[in-house]
Formats: sequence, structure tokens, C-alpha cells
Amino acid sequence: MPSPHPAPTPQDYQALSEFRYQLRRFLRFSEDAAQAEGLTGLQYQLLLHIKGNPERDWALVGELAERLQIQQHGTVALVTRCEAAGLVQRVRSETDRRQVQVRLTARGEACLKRLAALHRAQLQSLSGVFQVAHISAFNDQL
Repeated sequence: MPSPHPAPTPQDYQALSEFRYQLRRFLRFSEDAAQAEGLTGLQYQLLLHIKGNPERDWALVGELAERLQIQQHGTVALVTRCEAAGLVQRVRSETDRRQVQVRLTARGEACLKRLAALHRAQLQSLSGVFQVAHISAFNDQL
């Protein structure tokens, strides 16, 4: 059975290559920035996903697992490491005692604030280079 998608063109390969390159550059910057702050890249992402929750100032482990795209037991281990580092705290829900809310501590907030400012500046510096729009032609073909 033939593929429902047209064969990629040389420009498609170039666009994908450039997108992946710029994405990897940004991720490398992010890893280095987190490490300079004494965190792993995953710890930074965990803090970011807690603070970036649009509904509230905390998150559940299952929500964090989804955002991080890792298994729930791996997320529990990550939360445990962040809690030991003083970055987050677990709080049992008042309304549903089965739920454990993961909240940032003052130390976690401070680390995240510094890292987020660096990341925002890095994204702004890449605005002319790192554009998802270069890959938007794929969306138009569907």
C-alpha cells in the first residue's frame, strides 16, 4: 500500500535538518544553563512545568509526567530529587487526599526565575534563525 504522504523534497530535508539543528542548539544551551545553576535539564523542565501551569501554581505528578514525556515512576523519582535539593515540596490536597500537589519552594522559584530569563533572552536572540515557520509547509501539504 503506498504512503498517503508525498515523498519529501530536498527542501523538506533541508528544512527538517535546519529545524533539528536549531532545536538541538537551544536544548544544548538550556542544558548548559541549568547545569551552571546546579540543576539538570530535567529538573529545570520540571520547575518550568509547575510554574507554567495555566490553571494553578502547582501540578500533579501525572501532569508533570505528561509534560516531561516520561513515565510516572520516573517523575516521582525526579520530584524526590528536587525535593531533596529544596526546589519543590509535596503538599497533600485538602479536597482530595489521594492527590499530591507539587509546588515550587522559594529556592525553586529563584532558580527558575534566573533560568527563565536566560532562556527568554536566548530565544529572542534566535528569533531570526529558529523559526518553526520554516517547517510550516508540511502543515500546508496535509
